[in-house]
Amino acid sequence: MRDLATPTFPIRSFSGLTVILPVVTETSSFDETVRVLRETNGDDILEILVVVCDRTTPESMARCEAAASDPGNRLRIHHQGLPFLGGAMREAFDLASGSHVVMMASDLETDPSLVQAFVELAKEKPAAVITASRWAAAGGFSGYGGVRVALNWVFQHLTSLLYRTQLTDATFGYRLFPTELVKVIQWEGLRHEFLLETVLKPLLLGVEVLEVPTTWTPRSEGVSQNSLKTQSRYIGTLLRTRFKPAAALLKVPAGASS
Repeated sequence: MRDLATPTFPIRSFSGLTVILPVVTETSSFDETVRVLRETNGDDILEILVVVCDRTTPESMARCEAAASDPGNRLRIHHQGLPFLGGAMREAFDLASGSHVVMMASDLETDPSLVQAFVELAKEKPAAVITASRWAAAGGFSGYGGVRVALNWVFQHLTSLLYRTQLTDATFGYRLFPTELVKVIQWEGLRHEFLLETVLKPLLLGVEVLEVPTTWTPRSEGVSQNSLKTQSRYIGTLLRTRFKPAAALLKVPAGASS
């Protein structure tokens, strides 16, 4: 892969974390996510950035406002302008103030206790992207469905072949990034295909990607926004991104002054 990472992104240390939580229909799972994050990473979290939209339910909005009223949560709310999940994450990347940023869910499908392992790795390797993997040793799926697991396996192996990587899970959108990195990449996706894009472009830029095993379990409340129709967009993202010229991956070309 193209090794643009070192001259373009001189990430030297971890100094604080921004956690991004998109909220649409989550209530008790959102509360639990915030509680676990605070209890396990209180000293390292600079802010929890909650992203809401026009479709965020009144019940969910009330939980967000209640959490924001407690200064110990270090939580602020942003109402997104760009549509869909990708739009929410793209805006949050630009707003993040920590040296590193975590992209995750608020429905407990992304285990909030895993952030602690992300942070420990980020302190050792601050320039790396750290991602949760359901296919790594000690990872797995619970309640995902046999057909979906099989299709996911095929897609992961196709990604590994196309991108010449040992990465085992490119589609699970639970990741920590250096904030400087996500601010300079030219993002494109607006729906869930954005989750795939967030690992493909760092790979092409030569950024080290480290995996932490996790077990996926389905949400217990709310409605998933990631339909099979939405997932079909992943193929287009996989192919289009692979053959982009290096200059198209960055907002500012490598070596240019800002």
